[in-house]
Amino acid sequence: MRILDIARRECGIIKRHPVFWLAMVVFPLLTMVFFTSLMEEGQPEDMPIGVVDCDNSTTSRKLVRNLDAFQTSHVVARYADIGEARHAIQRNEIYAFLYIPHNMEGDLLAMRCPEISFYYSMHSLTAGSLLFRDLKTISTLGGAAVGKATMTAKGFTDEQIMAFLQPITIDLHPIENPWVNYNFYLSAVLVPGMVMLFVFLITPYSLGMELKKGTARELLARSDNNIFVVLTGKLLPHTLIFTAVMAVYLLYVFGTLHFPHSGGAWGLLLLALLIVVPSQAFGVFCFGVAPSMRMSMSICSLWAVLSFSIAGNAFPVMAMDAPLQSLAWLFPLRHYFQIYQASVFNGYALSGVEFNMLAMLLFCIAPLFVMRRIKNAFNTFVYMP
Repeated sequence: MRILDIARRECGIIKRHPVFWLAMVVFPLLTMVFFTSLMEEGQPEDMPIGVVDCDNSTTSRKLVRNLDAFQTSHVVARYADIGEARHAIQRNEIYAFLYIPHNMEGDLLAMRCPEISFYYSMHSLTAGSLLFRDLKTISTLGGAAVGKATMTAKGFTDEQIMAFLQPITIDLHPIENPWVNYNFYLSAVLVPGMVMLFVFLITPYSLGMELKKGTARELLARSDNNIFVVLTGKLLPHTLIFTAVMAVYLLYVFGTLHFPHSGGAWGLLLLALLIVVPSQAFGVFCFGVAPSMRMSMSICSLWAVLSFSIAGNAFPVMAMDAPLQSLAWLFPLRHYFQIYQASVFNGYALSGVEFNMLAMLLFCIAPLFVMRRIKNAFNTFVYMP
């Protein structure tokens, strides 16, 4: 009953302070719509590139047309020389450009191996990687087309020509995401990561406000001096609201946007709880380590921001340095990503991620080690503005 009494009190606080509604409902929903709509096409399309065509032959014009036909690339400008094209990249007008030298067609027909160059900016990792793929492909195919024409004129059959030009054929099958849709695997971590950020921040904020307003002792009196009852009652409304927001997100991405998933309804519910409860526990732990609203919120915000880099969805953790691989175990988002990847995206059994499940459980019980410090802070802390 004391837990429900404190929970009702917390509901009144949430109702009176708009910051709770903004951080717990409005901003997470806006984040959900922003990230999923930002990448709704799946991959970047028609990224601007330039061409420096010093040959201006039939072959070079055909290369440019084929390059412009790629889904990712769009030729928007032609430049007189490399210097002009380089300045265009520096002004962020284009991401890359293709350089075709003088007399390329004549050198190709004479089998003199002309050099086709391309330059691309890796300031944006995604744009640079995708355009490198297109430019590399068009350069290779251009030489192959001339080679095929020459070998045909010499009387080789199509089978002999293909065996020479492409001795190995790649049969590519991306598992669970054959569309190579960036939205499917980036939004599935970015949005929960943003929700985790708001949980990290609002948890120490709600506890710190009791110290700031001088109501901590009154709250302890309501719980009969039981700090466990205080924490459970205060965080119960937060848990229900954040879980409901996560449920809306999961219904939106898996039901409306049709993100691929092999897990059932129980797996999706587990995902929602794995974001909210361990994040709240981590926020309580940070508040217990540093029982100050400013300091605990600073620690939580730093940890949440670092989570995006070390979760492993953009850069694999196994490719990081050994100290960073060990540090990754201290981030709830990393374990969420591992469990999501195994149980929902690939449909594997949870037995493959038992250590990640155990880590999430450890996060949930972490507040038990700092409850005494939180209780002492509620009894003795004097807020200094």
